[in-house]
Amino acid sequence: MSLEIRAGRRTVRISRPDKPLFPCGITKADLAAYHAAVAPAMLPHIAGRPLNLERYPDGVEGPRIFQQRAGGHFPSWIRRATVRKEGGTVAHVVAADAATLVYLADQAVITLHAWPSRADRLERPDRLIFDLDPSDGTVAAVRAAAREIGALLRDLGLEPFAMTTGSRGYHVAVPLQRRADFDAVRAFARDVARIAVARNPRLTLEQRKAARGERILVDVMRNTYAHTAVAPYSVRARPEAPVATPLRWEDLGSTTLRPDGFTIHDVLQRAERHGDAWADIARHAATLGRARRRFPRS
Repeated sequence: MSLEIRAGRRTVRISRPDKPLFPCGITKADLAAYHAAVAPAMLPHIAGRPLNLERYPDGVEGPRIFQQRAGGHFPSWIRRATVRKEGGTVAHVVAADAATLVYLADQAVITLHAWPSRADRLERPDRLIFDLDPSDGTVAAVRAAAREIGALLRDLGLEPFAMTTGSRGYHVAVPLQRRADFDAVRAFARDVARIAVARNPRLTLEQRKAARGERILVDVMRNTYAHTAVAPYSVRARPEAPVATPLRWEDLGSTTLRPDGFTIHDVLQRAERHGDAWADIARHAATLGRARRRFPRS
């Protein structure tokens, strides 16, 4: 049994559409339909970016396959980006259209992880990402930390954008003009994080989980060549199919907002009501030189 889904100018065949992928009953057909529907909001945030693919051929309760290389059987119309890595090169999938997203759902790709740079200038990221990872699961404290980092970024003349990760924490992203390389962007992010940690003892830069205690990790390692972050609107491999959801900044003030609080069932409704919260993110792209000059004096 198969199903055909129209996605843009292509029709994509979904094999075994009734195969359950999530214990809540979401099937491969449901995931493919979600990808087709969310594509207009999702594609602007991942277009041109190499992707890593998190696949679960037997559903999210089965083994995970973390795939960087585009499959040899993937159709020729799916775009690739050849990326230099230690020991050679890797041809990553680049999602250019809705049909690619639907095809990846047919391959049981649950989560898309995107580079913070685009294939035409891989060494120059256009996203700076702070990944706030709680140690004790205190959601309110993580939301507060995101707001604090956002306020600090605004003091530096940068515009922050927030997103639930669909897992345990939040991302705070800053759009960049593609002038600085990864080393410079990561160094800037680390310096911002150090200021935030100095101001709030509940935050830490300690990568080792055992050494963090109950503090919230301000992780800046996403800002590294060949590292990735969960893509906006991507589904996570958790029982209720939560989605990494772009937020309006004021949403961080909600006492009911959870990092895993939006699922494929309500993200589309949210987009219909409010549109894409990150629709104008590119318009705020900034450089880091001016922001560095505004760092607080020690």
